[in-house]
Amino acid sequence: MRYVLLGNPIQEWATAIAVAFATAVLLIVVRTFLVHRLSAAAQRTETRVDDWFLRILRSTYSLFIVIFALYLGTLMLEFPRKYEVWLWRVAVSAMLIQAAIWGDAGVRVWRARYRQAAAGANSSVASAASTAIIDFILRLIVWVVFILMILDNLGFNITTLVASLGIGGIAVALAVQNILGDLLASLSIVLDKPFIVGDFIIVGEQLGTVEYIGLKTTRLRGLGGDQIIFSNGDILKARIGNQTRMFTRRAAFMIRVRYGTTPDQLAAVPEMVKDIILGLEATATFERAHLRNLGEWAVEYEVVYWIKSPDYFMFMDTHQAVLLGVIRGLAERGIDIAFPTQVNLRGDEAGAAGAPPLN
Repeated sequence: MRYVLLGNPIQEWATAIAVAFATAVLLIVVRTFLVHRLSAAAQRTETRVDDWFLRILRSTYSLFIVIFALYLGTLMLEFPRKYEVWLWRVAVSAMLIQAAIWGDAGVRVWRARYRQAAAGANSSVASAASTAIIDFILRLIVWVVFILMILDNLGFNITTLVASLGIGGIAVALAVQNILGDLLASLSIVLDKPFIVGDFIIVGEQLGTVEYIGLKTTRLRGLGGDQIIFSNGDILKARIGNQTRMFTRRAAFMIRVRYGTTPDQLAAVPEMVKDIILGLEATATFERAHLRNLGEWAVEYEVVYWIKSPDYFMFMDTHQAVLLGVIRGLAERGIDIAFPTQVNLRGDEAGAAGAPPLN
């Protein structure tokens, strides 16, 4: 007697079950093997690719492997059209859910690696909070997209739903656009890192040390001890000077000597300044010293040199040594430093008006 179940002989059911069982076992064995090999490779290397694949493979659930294997087994059987459609939809929905889990796992790996990298680079609680928000937004996008794909696969009309979400999103964005602007600026600061907590920055006319990077505001501690608060949107619109990331400091100053100085004395000034700066070779690098201009009341020299460290105290100590050396050098050569003077000439009419006479 030939037994038939749902229009298919028992022999074909046995074949389908064998195919499904073999497929499931093969896929599980392959997954286990790859996880073992990638786990060993990830411990030897510092690249991120193997970590991503390892996390994705570990998030591949046996349930979805079994569902996929069962669907392959059903291809060995003949079913009515409506059954085939629903089997296809169930299989595709299961694969889409697994794909969403893979995407979620990928975002989690990114967040873990980002936090690990930030932990060694003076991270802050605010940066961690911003990273958590990025993680939440990315995971939300992944799940919303895949849920809409699953609903569409199951035969639901998602056009109206997508339109409603779009209109609702626009309304919410308009209502909280300032907050969203600062939030997006916060994410930009966290990802692009124009500055981090502890950096000394100049924003417009304000300067101070970054004390806190929040979701809406960034706070500086000014030189006078006051706290300066910027909204994240405003601080990104301004021109930011990050003093902490300087490698060297440029120093430039003017020397003004009085008219009446002899040409030989004037010619000796640049070489004198060069020797002074070269004498501080451990901390300074000479660039140039030139007679720049014949001013209204002085002969003007411009001097430029570089401090080999971004440290402000070293800059001030070196600059002080250079200026003292210039003053001593000018004095040794009999060259006077010029200063502006005013001479008031008054005529008889001024004296008649009650002004004291000139002596």
